[in-house]
Amino acid sequence: MKVRYLHTMVRVLDLEKSMAFYRLLGLEEIRRIDNDKGRFSLVFMAAPGQPECPVELTHNWDGDEGLPSDSRHFGHLAYRVENIYEMCQQLMDAGVTINRPPRDGHMAFVRSPDNVSIELLQEGESLPPQEPWASMQNTGHW
Repeated sequence: MKVRYLHTMVRVLDLEKSMAFYRLLGLEEIRRIDNDKGRFSLVFMAAPGQPECPVELTHNWDGDEGLPSDSRHFGHLAYRVENIYEMCQQLMDAGVTINRPPRDGHMAFVRSPDNVSIELLQEGESLPPQEPWASMQNTGHW
């Protein structure tokens, strides 16, 4: 039996705010379903050239009453980036929480507006340690 990855689904409370966050990571909207009867939207976002690896942002128009408010039980999404320091600086400049700075030039964790951990991994070899990242402390837990 063959298995093929389809997507990762993340519930979001503020669709526009969440889409803006994933755009900062470089993802683009590749498909959208607005279901008037079910009162929800599904927005699929993927890295350019990788439509087979989308994130599905699920937004219930009437809110998510009764669901856990902390989506940390989900785990994390992971993306490989060209320059981890530049990406983290871009995200930090936009007000994104950096939970685990890229002190080692290889890995960082950031937090989406919906409290989802996003792992960023440096493409290829780790970059040499660089300030201010090398001396930064964690701002939270991933």
